[in-house]
Amino acid sequence: MSTTAEQNAKRKAGNYAADLVEDGMVVGLGTGSTVFYAMERLSERISDGLTVQGVPTSYQAAMRARHLGIPVTTLDDYPVLDMAIDGADQVDGALRLIKGRGAALFREKCVAAAADEIFIVVDPGKVTSILDAPVPVEVVPFALAPVRMAIQEIGGDPVLREGIKKDGPVVTDNGNFILDCTFGPIEVPERLEALLSVMIGILECGLFCEFTQKTTVLIGDAGGCRVVRAP
Repeated sequence: MSTTAEQNAKRKAGNYAADLVEDGMVVGLGTGSTVFYAMERLSERISDGLTVQGVPTSYQAAMRARHLGIPVTTLDDYPVLDMAIDGADQVDGALRLIKGRGAALFREKCVAAAADEIFIVVDPGKVTSILDAPVPVEVVPFALAPVRMAIQEIGGDPVLREGIKKDGPVVTDNGNFILDCTFGPIEVPERLEALLSVMIGILECGLFCEFTQKTTVLIGDAGGCRVVRAP
């Protein structure tokens, strides 16, 4: 898919998700380019009279929301959300996800857990039969070396994510580092997520396997938007 076609697909999926938001809702706002299109559409609807509040999953999402005139709130004020709109790096046929390219995976998982419904907006290139993309892992800096060793022991190849336009590692909104961990084809994503989640020093990993029953995937393409729900 060309860059222009990919952007058009993302816009269609994002717009579709934003049009599902109802008056008075509190909505989780993910981090990334596809969600930005949903936020643009929400801004238009707010100008037309829609009342909505957003819980952003990163400083970037919060700044974009404020710039677009979307009222921002927190999980402290709304621990249960009507819905969340987010993107994904990969999604498989069971609606399991790999997320975290924007380094906001921990807050995105908090918002996903709090939301009654999750709408994942993607272009067709993110859909796969088996998850095999690198799995982002948020690591407390103090435990970086032991976590690297532990991931290698279960067959992973962890690479510290380096910053762009800065020297050194990417630092998350929580003050931690990101390891991008390649495992090859992930036959049982739930098992890998469980293994990573109990490692001392890992705050969270980018496998999202527990939310499939409340997840709807919106796949933008040339014909509009394809809606995929869990079986």
